[in-house]
Amino acid sequence: MNKAKKYFDPKTAAKLSNVPLRARLAVEGYLIGQHKSPYHGFSVEFSEHKAYGIGDEIKHIDWKIFGKTDRYYVKRFEEETNLRSYILLDTSRSMGFGNGSIDKITYGAFLSTALSYLMLKQRDSVGLVLFNDKITKFLPGKASKSHLNIIMNTLDKIELGNNTKIKPILNQMAERIKKRGLVILISDLLDDPDEIMKGLSHFKHNKQEVIVFHILDKKEFDFDFKKRTKFIDMETGETITTDPWHIRESYKERFDLYQKKYKLGCRKQKIDYVPLFTDHPIDNALSEYLKKRKKTY
Repeated sequence: MNKAKKYFDPKTAAKLSNVPLRARLAVEGYLIGQHKSPYHGFSVEFSEHKAYGIGDEIKHIDWKIFGKTDRYYVKRFEEETNLRSYILLDTSRSMGFGNGSIDKITYGAFLSTALSYLMLKQRDSVGLVLFNDKITKFLPGKASKSHLNIIMNTLDKIELGNNTKIKPILNQMAERIKKRGLVILISDLLDDPDEIMKGLSHFKHNKQEVIVFHILDKKEFDFDFKKRTKFIDMETGETITTDPWHIRESYKERFDLYQKKYKLGCRKQKIDYVPLFTDHPIDNALSEYLKKRKKTY
């Protein structure tokens, strides 16, 4: 494993106190590993016509206008931000669960930082929304390099709180984000799958592209507990003490059904669903972002 690649490891990254360094090493290491990237430079947007003159490129001649007027006009373009993106990060109490050196919220914050760094490097606009049962922080989208510091300072001060209520947040943000772009939801999705899918449908109705990063801990997925254990609901405080092998089979069945609902629901709505375990590298997440970025523009 080369030096750059090892920083995909979230456990290693979590040990680094320098947040910008963590993001830079992960993103730069990822980009080094890619072939020549098609994801660079500005996209352009049609602005107006002007009369064809010396130095203008023939490929920009508008032949429809020529057919109507028998005169040559070329299209003028304006450079604009490639992509408008918003990251929605779940900060409810359940995101505090972790087995080992990194919990779900730390992984989510690291992922948000790396994605933000990559977006701004690609001259994309990025905004950040922190939420639990309500929006606790809203940073409007910007494409300036200095915006990364604001994002990182915000992520560094996350306080977990309250229960997960994702659908109302999605509804609010769908009303708030009017321009076409990319919405990224980062959450453990411990809420009603049907309700969440209804909320995500509002973005698709507004012709937004959507990626859902489902943050999971291997322990809650495998349910690999070896002895009698007391389980505490991190959001409601309810407790149950049991021998794990008595309930493992039924737990796994329900967990598989719960995850399948997200997979199928996202597939129907043409939303990218990306499960990420907290011990996995983030290169899959960066790849999904770049795929969506290319598709959107």
